[in-house]
Amino acid sequence: MARSCLFVEVANAADLIQRRQRSEFQSSVKATLATAIKGNPDLIPPILTLALNDSVTYDKSTKSGGPNGSIRFSSEISRPENKGLAAALNLLEEAKKEIDSYSKGGPMSYADLIQYAAQSAVKSTFLAAAIKKCGGNEEKGNLLYTAYGSNGQWGLFNREFGRSDAQEPDPEGRVPQWEKASVQEMKDKFTALGFGPRQLAVMSAFLGPDQAATEALLATDPDVSPWVQKYQRSRETVSQTDYEVDLITTLTKLSSLGQQINYEAYTYPVQKIELSKLKL
Repeated sequence: MARSCLFVEVANAADLIQRRQRSEFQSSVKATLATAIKGNPDLIPPILTLALNDSVTYDKSTKSGGPNGSIRFSSEISRPENKGLAAALNLLEEAKKEIDSYSKGGPMSYADLIQYAAQSAVKSTFLAAAIKKCGGNEEKGNLLYTAYGSNGQWGLFNREFGRSDAQEPDPEGRVPQWEKASVQEMKDKFTALGFGPRQLAVMSAFLGPDQAATEALLATDPDVSPWVQKYQRSRETVSQTDYEVDLITTLTKLSSLGQQINYEAYTYPVQKIELSKLKL
């Protein structure tokens, strides 16, 4: 019985060690991506679209595609729907070199890299909005975001850490050209993925470089318009709660479409305990 209990204790300790390893690595990844994005704020819109386009290749009928990093392949990033996204991908590839240099648990997957870059980009827009509400005062804006922001809503997204990379491009024809698509085409795509007008509206910043223009188009549709107006009103409040929470929820679901998460990813061996030398 004593030996059995010891095995359980060792297994629990090993699990805690792996959780800590993943948490520490994830924190470092977020810091690297935040720094890269802060130095290139003009690339925030294409980073968001890059993450969306990598995700919406998911096909429910074949259970293929999704946020698997396939957009990194030259034959996919060069497709019409991905026009203007190469610079964002290049930035993330440079960040990946730094991340891989300090990773003790192997290279970071492009699938994770792209989605976590989107998270960093979204957070930067939330923070920028808080600073703007404080008249451009960064210190007060940071305090406002810390006090009223949505950082605590990222728990499920942060658990989804361990996506696998595709080994070939995803099939063509699965991603609309957002800037040329009609609202109905956008709605059809989101419906095919299991989403509706609400999620389409909240993801407006991901659908092209000009969020205001995208929302103006979406507002012409009677199904989407109420949600566009809801999130516009929310962004005028101190906390932006409805907008931020719904965006985080939708991004979390999109970023895990069809993915089997490896919850041991980025862990690494530690000194083994030799049970034979333990005194029971």
